[in-house]
Amino acid sequence: MFKFLSSRSYHYRHRLLYAVVSFVLSLSLVLGIAQASQASLFDLILNGIQVIQLSNISNNQEVQIGRQINSQLVGSEIRLYRNSEINRYVNDIGQRLAQQSKRPDIPYTFQVVNDKSINAFATMGGFVYVNAGLIAAADNEAELASVMSHEIGHIVGRHSIGQMRQAAIARGVASAAGLDRNTMVNIGVELALKRPNSRKDEFEADQMGLDTLTKAGYAPSAMVSFMEKLLKAGGSVPTFLSSHPATSDRIKQLEQAIDSQRANAGDGLNTTAYKSKIRALL
Repeated sequence: MFKFLSSRSYHYRHRLLYAVVSFVLSLSLVLGIAQASQASLFDLILNGIQVIQLSNISNNQEVQIGRQINSQLVGSEIRLYRNSEINRYVNDIGQRLAQQSKRPDIPYTFQVVNDKSINAFATMGGFVYVNAGLIAAADNEAELASVMSHEIGHIVGRHSIGQMRQAAIARGVASAAGLDRNTMVNIGVELALKRPNSRKDEFEADQMGLDTLTKAGYAPSAMVSFMEKLLKAGGSVPTFLSSHPATSDRIKQLEQAIDSQRANAGDGLNTTAYKSKIRALL
């Protein structure tokens, strides 16, 4: 009996030693690669820095980082509009849209920015920001919802994560181990303020936004009508109507995607009802 136990103990120690050696060799390989990219995984772990791989970031990680980006934005970069009635109204529209998006499994936060310029933007993790000026410029709820659905499209497409990856590589701050969380948040705040979106991202957000808008029961024509109105108004073009691609090209693609016979079928086209709900802004 004693001899049998000793044999098992020997084999167990042997397997344990093999596992430890394998781990050390693997860690050494990772460290060797990471050192070539300015920082080693071992150093990051010792300093208590959370390293995240942008190529396979989880929903939970994305939401957490989004919350940190939001905290910095609200804390120092933007001022929120403090009217409970307007905020509740915008949130209700946003939640209605989010549940019909292709990514309803994360929490969404919709906030009104106290800014009279006509703009809106989104950050990773379900955070959407709508300027008070845009809400006032819309003729009806469907037009407001069309912009919000476009921003949800950016979140569904995880466009901010792609932008962050490109920015990190360009600045040489991404290691083989990944990108540390604090750096991610700082880049996220900067990208939110600059709001750069590629031609591909904008077209994709338009198409996903149109799909979400329609599924949520709003009239799809509102997405086109709001873009056309802002284009005709002249002046500075809002960021969400980026010149890359040209707004006219985006309008053409949307018109082709919308069934002309169903363009006005849906909710949100009543201007009088809308103006009544946003009267605090007017």
